[in-house]
Amino acid sequence: MSRYRNNEFVAFSELDGFGVIENRKSQAAQAIKSQADDYILNVNKVEYIEHLISEYSIQPLEIHSDQLSVSVEERMIPAEWHPSSFWVDSGKSYPKDVYTFHLPFTGDAQLLKVRASTFSMSSPRIMVAGQEIRFEIINFNQEADAIKREADHIVSQLSSQNQYLTNDLTKFNGSLEAQLSQVFDARKAQLLKKHDVISALGIPVRKAAGTPSTFSVPAKRTPVIPSKPKPRVTAKGYKPEPTLDDAIYRQILKIIHDVGKQFERLPSTYAGKDEEHLRDHMLLILEPNFEGSATGETFNKNGKTDILLRYENSNVFVAELKFWHGKKAYLETITQLLCYLTWRDSKAAVVMFVPNKEFSTVLETIQEATAEHPNHLGFVKEVDEGWYQLRFHSNGDPNRGVHVAVQAFHLPR
Repeated sequence: MSRYRNNEFVAFSELDGFGVIENRKSQAAQAIKSQADDYILNVNKVEYIEHLISEYSIQPLEIHSDQLSVSVEERMIPAEWHPSSFWVDSGKSYPKDVYTFHLPFTGDAQLLKVRASTFSMSSPRIMVAGQEIRFEIINFNQEADAIKREADHIVSQLSSQNQYLTNDLTKFNGSLEAQLSQVFDARKAQLLKKHDVISALGIPVRKAAGTPSTFSVPAKRTPVIPSKPKPRVTAKGYKPEPTLDDAIYRQILKIIHDVGKQFERLPSTYAGKDEEHLRDHMLLILEPNFEGSATGETFNKNGKTDILLRYENSNVFVAELKFWHGKKAYLETITQLLCYLTWRDSKAAVVMFVPNKEFSTVLETIQEATAEHPNHLGFVKEVDEGWYQLRFHSNGDPNRGVHVAVQAFHLPR
């Protein structure tokens, strides 16, 4: 006669963890591959990937060992279940106290069956009821200390096995963004090739010959895994739109950053200069570094404070230069900036000259206030002190993402 119940199983041993994770990868990739062409061509990639991460990440279990509880009942225990040192008659049953331990957990109960890449060969047998692990210990020797030691050992085994699995799942979750991005890019490139629009995607701006490289590619951000709804796409069909190359964008920002730091290092030279004067100085440095179209003028002025990069009568890069006048004016500057940009995947910069003595206080305000803007999608990274990479969307269309760099420089009056 087996002493095990039908609903018992060996913890963290029933399912191969590698197979579970690979199957999840395939499901996530297939979600991209099965999407309609128009959706892939029009959706905001970052928002869509974040949605997929929230859908296909596997959240590790949390075992709450500090909430362990116990109940006891007397049962008739067959002779065959007794230790060999007991004198019992085969076929008979004897009354014994059975201690049932209740161990709460949070997460998907199926993970209690998954074997990690590192595992123990001697996992305990358990039952699951709702969000509770149960295991039983029969009191054969009437020793409370022995029962407690055995229960503690089982809890320790479960916690260790769960930590092994958590390590595997954390590694998998951390790799999802790069894997899904690769699948998405491949699918979109295939569609663009099919529609014969690859040649229309770039802007004819390239690094001028003889100028040194001034940037390094930043690391990818580490996402958290919130529940995120799938982005909606209302556009029908796809119209190719130009986009500023990411490498060129980073070079432009690096030059603006270097010039701004020069302003900080030489305060007496630039003290009292207005926004237009500072903008023109930046233009003098930017222009020789890049070659534009046949018109010969890569960057253009707009009003007193803007630097524009235009393509076919539309803006693909805009930098707005302003002196800091508080939170309200800062958010209004972002709103004004977004009004200039209509292309998908546009690039922009907000350059703030801060005359306040307390520069760090202004930086804190910038970081806190930015998230309040209604078009704000997310923080990407802090490149340097006062240089923040952010994501916004254009007015009226959350799928038309805008890359915005906020660069603040300390120019005390």
